[in-house]
Amino acid sequence: MRNLSKRISILFIIAIVFIAAFAIKPFEIQAATSLEVSAESAILVDADTGKILYEKNADQLLPPASMTKMMTEYLVLEAINNGEISWETTTQISDYPYSISADPTFSGIGLIQDQNYTVRQLYEGMSIISDNATTIALAELVAGSEAEFVKMMNQKAEEMGLPEYKFVNTTGLSNADLGENYPEGTEPDADNLLSARSAALLAYHLINDYPEVLEFSSKMRSELDGRPLENLNWMLPWEDNNFTQYGYEGVDGLKTGYTDEAGYCFTGTAMQGDRRVITVVMKTSSKGERFLETKKLMEFGFSQFSQAELFPAGYQLEGQSTIPVTKGKEEEVDVEIAEAITSMIQNVEEEMYNVEYEIDESLLNENGELTAPIEKGDKIGEAVLSYSGEEEIAYLSGIGSKQKVDLVASTTVEKSNWFMLMMGAIGDFFGNVFGSIASFVTGFFN
Repeated sequence: MRNLSKRISILFIIAIVFIAAFAIKPFEIQAATSLEVSAESAILVDADTGKILYEKNADQLLPPASMTKMMTEYLVLEAINNGEISWETTTQISDYPYSISADPTFSGIGLIQDQNYTVRQLYEGMSIISDNATTIALAELVAGSEAEFVKMMNQKAEEMGLPEYKFVNTTGLSNADLGENYPEGTEPDADNLLSARSAALLAYHLINDYPEVLEFSSKMRSELDGRPLENLNWMLPWEDNNFTQYGYEGVDGLKTGYTDEAGYCFTGTAMQGDRRVITVVMKTSSKGERFLETKKLMEFGFSQFSQAELFPAGYQLEGQSTIPVTKGKEEEVDVEIAEAITSMIQNVEEEMYNVEYEIDESLLNENGELTAPIEKGDKIGEAVLSYSGEEEIAYLSGIGSKQKVDLVASTTVEKSNWFMLMMGAIGDFFGNVFGSIASFVTGFFN
């Protein structure tokens, strides 16, 4: 009986400790080691290298709704960067975007005709509240018509290497919703199409090529014509209690989307310390769910991965730190990596990464030698990051892509003077002659 009482006491204490462990921090998010995302398609990417940290049906083509506007945003920023327009360039609203803006079906903000709007004003309308009319007005300003702008969108998608895409308008609406205004050269009932992988690659280019986009996507409020513009991204640091459950540290973009065909979509990005991630969820079931599922992706990325310097600048691969040189004062040159190789890696996997040298074959003679003179810092080839884990590492630019840095000469090798070159040539000549004679004599007695 006494042993039974003792066992019950021990079990009771264990239960109390177990309950207390969860009671201390009942709402703490535990670091996930695996991930289940309630979305038709999803992806998580390191924004620095394009390394894919998680994916689910990432190649499935789906309507992206207003995430389409990321390409419009890119091309407008490109036009500004090229000096074709400026933030203060003004334009007026033509009949087509005016009709969209006046239609409550499209949640238009009510633009005014015969009034000048700056590019900045229109861009805020497009970026902050995902307005369709301001998007069309910008496209018409840049390309003359939405149809011409759509051609630019598809051309840029090809240049970026988006693997799966189809752009038929600038807004993400279905062409069927546009009636007679659907862009010339597209089908009247066509939809824009993107995969999660393509949306992430588009966001990658947008953020890295034009980081100023984040100044707009992180802006929670603005106004146009005296009417408020309120950001549709609930993950920003809102003080409204209705949104606090969706907030996440470091979120500063990027683009929401919704249509009946697309469901609720979101391309998100967040930065914590020196790490930035890009996420995409497509076809979730509600406004809130797209942000909660994005939160899962971001939490997984930041808790399970860390930014690590795998190999420092100046690193030399053991046994391959020199390359032979011909016609130089030295017979070999030291080589090293020009810059550090850093990557977001899964925790405890640092030892699974190595580097391999890829020497530029065009710089080598038939004997595998570099030809002097060689200056310190000259590019000799590339150092490629490799991974020895069980699963292949994938990048946005394609399966099998690698992180690379320049492999350079770490010393200077001057060209030998004419006398030494001549003596070397004479030595080579007689060496070849004696070699030929030796071969002849050896063959004679065999």
